[in-house]
Amino acid sequence: MGTVLIPGQGLIFMKVGVHAKESLEEIIARKKKEIDEAGFALWGYGGATCYPNTMVQPFAKECVANGQKLMLCMQEMDSKHFAEPVRATHCSVDSRTWSEIHPAINVRGSRFAMAIKSLEVEDFELPLDHTRVAIGPNKGRVGDKYIRGRADKGCFELTSGLISGGPVESLSKVRITLVAELCEPYAVFLKNPPQ
Repeated sequence: MGTVLIPGQGLIFMKVGVHAKESLEEIIARKKKEIDEAGFALWGYGGATCYPNTMVQPFAKECVANGQKLMLCMQEMDSKHFAEPVRATHCSVDSRTWSEIHPAINVRGSRFAMAIKSLEVEDFELPLDHTRVAIGPNKGRVGDKYIRGRADKGCFELTSGLISGGPVESLSKVRITLVAELCEPYAVFLKNPPQ
């Protein structure tokens, strides 16, 4: 396992699977190619729990200011996301000023995206009951209780336990199979066509 998470570490948890009629395996291959060609990729997502400019960006900046890498830890799930695989053409950090997306990057069927500079297949257990929501109206809520509701992603801080190989006393572990490191601008809004 390459990812080492320690108490106090910030991370973003997300459930992933089929998206815009594309299998997770196809998405991984495409994203790795995008990173090779553009230096980064945009990992698309939806929902309001990780809103780009009020949740992910400030959380990421705080993690980086504390000398941390911000890791996106993904749990594979069964998914039937059948949105049309329409490629976003423009992105924005604030939903006001828009720029064209690098031609090597294809982010499809999403409202938002996280900027990632690496993507690795991994296999470890994340104890969600040893995490707390790190930002927003649910700040401080235990991660497994937060995810049990309708949320399938969140900005968390690891509160205790050793993830880097040792045992963790936990009643609520999830298997992480995919890890990405975020890079600036961390998260963006997407649109197609430009307005």
